[in-house]
Amino acid sequence: MPQHSSLRDGVQPAQRLRTQTAIGAAATDPDRREARIAWLLALPAITLLVLFILLPTAAVIVLGFTDFELGYGSFRFVGFENYAELFSDRTFRRSLWNTTIYTAIVTPVSIVLALAIAMLIEAETKGRAFFRTVYFLPVASLLVAMATVWQFLFHPTIGPINTFLAVFGIAGPNWLGASGTVLYGLSIIGIWQSVGFNMVLFLAGLTAIPRELYAAAEVDGAKTWFDRFRLVTWPMLGPTTLFVTTISIINSVKVFETVKTLTEGGPNKASEVLLFTIYQEGFVYLRVGYASAMTVVFLAILVVLMFLQYRVLDRKVHYA
Repeated sequence: MPQHSSLRDGVQPAQRLRTQTAIGAAATDPDRREARIAWLLALPAITLLVLFILLPTAAVIVLGFTDFELGYGSFRFVGFENYAELFSDRTFRRSLWNTTIYTAIVTPVSIVLALAIAMLIEAETKGRAFFRTVYFLPVASLLVAMATVWQFLFHPTIGPINTFLAVFGIAGPNWLGASGTVLYGLSIIGIWQSVGFNMVLFLAGLTAIPRELYAAAEVDGAKTWFDRFRLVTWPMLGPTTLFVTTISIINSVKVFETVKTLTEGGPNKASEVLLFTIYQEGFVYLRVGYASAMTVVFLAILVVLMFLQYRVLDRKVHYA
């Protein structure tokens, strides 16, 4: 009798184990099927990512260690010679400095103006759609098509900007023709381009703030608009501000169209920026290896900027 009981007790756990295994296998089959379907659906995007982003990036990194030039059938690996030449190149250092100045002007000014405009539009009960469209027009406009307009606006003698300054007795400069002012003129255009896009992002962030928070802040003593902005609006806009700052820095560092269309990097390389220098080396002088090394440095600068920005700003962001 004890042996029979022991046998029975030994068989039941084994059957129970087999049953649980079968149930587990049956449960995992739908999960595996869903995983396969998910990978199949993501395959086109993954393929495009590999073909148009990862492989070109890898090719640029490899070419940065060569002396490859367009039109020549052969090339050789030169190690870090391109990078050594790069950091001793006065043109590269000048373009890096110009890009830094341009970014330092355009990014903060466009963010502050966009936030101010977004708050004014959000506070206005009538004409919101009209003002949103008006301020977003520069984003939808082609800069190449607007180049003639900006050349007229910045004209040293007949331009409206200098004409307006003359009313106050200020002699307007040659905005795009003088080394000391060309970068500021391009920065004004960059701000004009960026404000509309940043404004739309801030409007989305403002719309997502619960109205109850303003009522609660007013009960707690926040009577003025500045108190409500400081205690409610600004903290709740933290994620939006972080995103807007990131996008603004990237777009500022990538400036190219205004330089290519209006100044060609002049006068005396006073408006030459990183992307324009890369374009010149790769497509004008055909030094693809050297231009690839510049591109790697350019990408490294973007990565470092984004890393530092998230390390500093993300800690101060309030996520609801």
